[in-house]
Amino acid sequence: MTQEPQPSATASLPSALDPAFEAAYQAAQKSAGEGGIPIGAALARGGVVIAAGHNERVQKGDPIAHGEMSALRAAGRQKSYRDTTLYTTLAPCAMCTGTIIQFKIPRVVVGEARTFGGEFELLRSRGVEVVVLDDQRCVDMMQTFQANNPDLWAEDIAEDDKQD
Repeated sequence: MTQEPQPSATASLPSALDPAFEAAYQAAQKSAGEGGIPIGAALARGGVVIAAGHNERVQKGDPIAHGEMSALRAAGRQKSYRDTTLYTTLAPCAMCTGTIIQFKIPRVVVGEARTFGGEFELLRSRGVEVVVLDDQRCVDMMQTFQANNPDLWAEDIAEDDKQD
């Protein structure tokens, strides 16, 4: 399913110059190299990467191991997330959006939202700043994955791609 992204803030740095976004992108590539879903995420505080992770649903057989969840799990317990930014290569789904809201992560930087629109309206309604980079590398990576793995993609976003 493809949704049009809503207007968003523009990034102050090109994504290739942001080390936290690059950590998320590298994590997505790692997942792709492992035969998984190419979505990566990184959690940063003050511009320093705390942890990165990637979608591990295929690799671990874990239905909730999305990239954002993996990055947060890798970061371990934090006293507070209110001074962090979550970077992700793809717009967050409803589950990951709920986690962002739960831990009061104030800012999410998204690689792209052309191939999946995510839950921007919900994030913004809860005061989360959403920045969409529209990174062409992320768009290309997801378009290729979705074209080559439609059943796996439908499973990842809990949509039945087969109509009865």
